[in-house]
Amino acid sequence: MSSQGYTFKAEIKQLLDILIHSLYKERDIFLRELISNASDALTRLQFEMLTNNEVVDPDAELAITLEIKKPEEGEDGDHWLIIRDSGIGMTAAEMQTNLGTIAQSGAKEFIQTIKEKDNKNEINDMIGQFGVGFYSVFMVAEEVRVNSCSYKPAEEAASWISSGGDSYEIQSAEKSTRGTEIHIKLRDDAKEFADGWKLRQVIKKHSDFVAYPIYLDDDQINQKESLWRKQSSKVDEEAYNNFYQQLTLDFEQPQGVVHFASDAPVNIRALLYIPAKREKSMFHKRTEPGVMLYSRNVLIQEYCQDLLPKWLQFVDGVVDSEDLSLNVSRETVQNTRLMRQLGKTVRKRIVREISKLLKDDDKLEAFWHEFGRYLKEGLAVAAEDREEIMPLLRFYSSKSDGKYISLDAYLERKKEDQSEIYYVLGDDPRSVANSPHLDPFKSRDIEVLYLVDPFDAFMAPSLEKYKEHDFRSIDDTQLELPEEVKEEQDGEEAQAEEKISDEAMNVLIERVEAVLGERITEARPSKVLELSPMRLVSPEDSQMNSAMTRVYRYVGQDYEIPAKIIELNPKHHLIANLSHLVTEQPDAPAIDLTIEQLYESGLVQEGLHPNPAEMLPRIQQLLELATKSGE
Repeated sequence: MSSQGYTFKAEIKQLLDILIHSLYKERDIFLRELISNASDALTRLQFEMLTNNEVVDPDAELAITLEIKKPEEGEDGDHWLIIRDSGIGMTAAEMQTNLGTIAQSGAKEFIQTIKEKDNKNEINDMIGQFGVGFYSVFMVAEEVRVNSCSYKPAEEAASWISSGGDSYEIQSAEKSTRGTEIHIKLRDDAKEFADGWKLRQVIKKHSDFVAYPIYLDDDQINQKESLWRKQSSKVDEEAYNNFYQQLTLDFEQPQGVVHFASDAPVNIRALLYIPAKREKSMFHKRTEPGVMLYSRNVLIQEYCQDLLPKWLQFVDGVVDSEDLSLNVSRETVQNTRLMRQLGKTVRKRIVREISKLLKDDDKLEAFWHEFGRYLKEGLAVAAEDREEIMPLLRFYSSKSDGKYISLDAYLERKKEDQSEIYYVLGDDPRSVANSPHLDPFKSRDIEVLYLVDPFDAFMAPSLEKYKEHDFRSIDDTQLELPEEVKEEQDGEEAQAEEKISDEAMNVLIERVEAVLGERITEARPSKVLELSPMRLVSPEDSQMNSAMTRVYRYVGQDYEIPAKIIELNPKHHLIANLSHLVTEQPDAPAIDLTIEQLYESGLVQEGLHPNPAEMLPRIQQLLELATKSGE
């Protein structure tokens, strides 16, 4: 292959200029990035060899080696740092893709973000986060030569050469051993990286827990034991965070760490993390859900999704078991009794850690905001796991003062004779707090759970029962509550609660049914309302339809508003005034407008109105009538 020159894309030219001239401090992160790339190459090769034995140097140790070349003391000459790995290697075409253009989008975002940052430590972290790590070598390099031999036997070795200017060159190379070696000609102001003490310092700080040995002068300079195989009592928080960053390239500290070892009923060593965020950045190193599955410290499955249920797939980390065979197939992994035991053990520990997070007021909100929906989804689709999931659920309630509570906390303060767990579906805590369905519960001092997350509509039908207590929606027409104990009222309050006569109420109900027609199944006086003029309740046979209508609204699908029962409060001044108007002035235009508005206001309260803005012209008409009459 003849030598061929190429020109960098404009974004990468700009990136190189920033790296070379602007980021002088903390330059040792270049070594962190190159070690991380070497580790990835080894992992890819290890994964390839699970199914393919036709590779170059199949018996070569999976390792990273650092070599220093510098002139004798007192002599002039160049200082070189060489980083070798025995990983998957690259062809000439892959070099052009991986080292010439792949970081183009990442470079553009990095450049845009760096303009907004003043803190150099933040910028150093971003180098890895934005996928531009290889180019950080030019912070210390006068020239870089990358020699690589692909794992594919028929491929020719190649070299990539650049001085960090506008261009790079690709040519043939004399290399017969598999993997990649990066020859770095150090700049005069970066010759410290040709000293062993400096390299050891950098490796200790940034790359101590890389999964492969790192050698310098035939000595392994990173940890000789995988972090997950250490005793948890001998690992500090900084070590956990460093390993997590290397594993994921997520530079936010995880919310929780699960580190344990067990030999019975199954051998297992695990180090697992609950991330800070649900959404991963586009440069997150772990591109799929699933934990890394090892056997005797050897990776056998990079993304194992069979250990944990889907409702725990936000968990990252490593599971290692000596009981697993090194040549286990994916089908075997899925179906073995051993895997079921491993999964049960891991899941139990993660649930325990989540329970700890949820008991910490400072951590509860952050965890539930990011991962609560995973647990709700699990309840909706994995009924067999409900005993594990239900104690983890958290809700706002009518007595929680804007804080989340557990089902156990709800049961601890329920009424002595209360046999059910009451809940209401809504759009947000503030609107639900004013729901007319709460009237009888407020007057009886009974707590109600607020299901106000969009996903709650999916989950609600799966709630069913918790610790022998059935769940009951408070808009249920079959709801039976204990008699309300009322204090004796003075004359003014008693007069305010004088009921409309049965005859007058029947006339009003007939008018309401005539105006609303098939939009309701019936109109009737309410036996439970206290402060609200009306409410809409679901007929007994349409409880599920009402929940699904809310689901369709959330996902943007067309839906029909289900026919409801409208209940009117005979003790409310608005209903009393409306009844009087129907009796005395049946042709008054305000009657039908008010009935329509009451109904649509009820739809808004239920979260079912497809377009609340449609009410505005009617509200304006009612205002005009009110001001015209002087009321």
